[in-house]
Amino acid sequence: MRAVTITEAPMAVADLLAVVDGAPVELDGAVRARIAAGRQIVDRALAAGQAVYGLTTQVGHGKDTRLTDEQVRGEQRFLVMSHFGGVGPPLPTAAVRAALAVRLNGIARGGSGAAVAVAEALAAMLNAGVHPIVPETGSVGAGDLSQMAGIAQVAIGEGRAEHRGEVLPGGEAMRRAGIVPLVLGGKDGLALISANGVSVGQAALVGARAARAAEAADDAAALSMEATGANVSVIGPAVGRAKPIPGQVAAADHLRRMLAGSGLTAPGGARSVQDALSFRVVPQVHGALREYVAAASHAVWTELNAAADNPLVSVREQATISNGNFHPMVMAIAFEALRIALAHVGQLSERRMAHLWDAFFRQAGGRPPGSLYGLPLRYPAAALFSELKQLAAPVTLDTPPLDLGVEDHATGAPLSVRRTDAALDLLDDLLAIELLLARDVLAAAPSRPVLGAGTDATLRRVEQVIAAAGPFPDDVHRALRGPRPGRGDA
Repeated sequence: MRAVTITEAPMAVADLLAVVDGAPVELDGAVRARIAAGRQIVDRALAAGQAVYGLTTQVGHGKDTRLTDEQVRGEQRFLVMSHFGGVGPPLPTAAVRAALAVRLNGIARGGSGAAVAVAEALAAMLNAGVHPIVPETGSVGAGDLSQMAGIAQVAIGEGRAEHRGEVLPGGEAMRRAGIVPLVLGGKDGLALISANGVSVGQAALVGARAARAAEAADDAAALSMEATGANVSVIGPAVGRAKPIPGQVAAADHLRRMLAGSGLTAPGGARSVQDALSFRVVPQVHGALREYVAAASHAVWTELNAAADNPLVSVREQATISNGNFHPMVMAIAFEALRIALAHVGQLSERRMAHLWDAFFRQAGGRPPGSLYGLPLRYPAAALFSELKQLAAPVTLDTPPLDLGVEDHATGAPLSVRRTDAALDLLDDLLAIELLLARDVLAAAPSRPVLGAGTDATLRRVEQVIAAAGPFPDDVHRALRGPRPGRGDA
């Protein structure tokens, strides 16, 4: 697998995902020099005895309390050991690798003040497959302090980690991987924990998944159009030219490719001059999903390549600067909006099922040949949409003031991203049921219509899944929608 080299140029989200999938990572010379330049500023501040947050002062509400020389020497390790905490199941390995890679790239931006050895340790952990055990819940989105501290503990030989399928004490995992644990100095501990590696890393994974969902939603809608004899005028190029929203145009283009060669595209192919809105506005609603996937992906890219440290070490100003770049506010809100877009796509899918239901009984008279797979899941689909709608509610305004009122705002980014991942689970379920129900309608038709190139391939895929996973509808549904990333097939 091609190595991903971290340079002074921004990292592409695709490169981050490649590292998550196991690509080795390396640092180029310019990045090493940039990191070292930031560390020199920290060393000078320490030598001068300047008051610098988290370096020569306590953190949080103790921000104005100076540390003694002895306390300064132990402060970085204390920050790592005292901040770790979390509840819930461990994050999937993919999310942990994403968090490691995000923090590594953040340190490479040069604003952390960490030593080059810190970046080298994170790269070595990724390349050797040392994956810290990090609980799912522990951050309010103002720096993933507690979860990043769990990663940092393994880097210094503490905590727990998975290595080659075995959960081990962090020090043992590092020893087996041949990595010498870090000895923290300067600003190393704060640089490791005061970051949004978990939120941004998971957001990158969820954003990529949402992009795939947009394509899958088109597939389901196109097969439903075939099954109900829908009017394809709604995906004509003239419609996109009249309202040139890129996502809408992309959705219509995809649907036209799916339906190329379908009987619906021939004169008189449609059953009605105008269909229900759940068919008529597919390009607009699926296009909106694409627009918010793009917005969320841009927010992730910006956070991935930001120097989001507090205090920020600015080489240009030769200074340490107190700031709030650890607040991924745009990204948190972008994923709130993305969940709303997902809910609208799910709503259209569930509403189209009502028309598929009607089409089935109109043409089959309730006595179809063969087995049914989507029809028995119609009511569960309605229940799934109810859950999906609830997940569209905002979560970014819900964090109470913390640390004696000093930390009196948070973004809720981790929860916003996790809720979006859960919404994608539900949308996957809905789209799989829609495909199965459209298949039932087509199977019960007196004669099979001429399908488009893409819809014919989709139907054949559905039939292959049925043949492999049948005869029970819930088994077929599970196989069709695939495993839920990081959570098995529950």
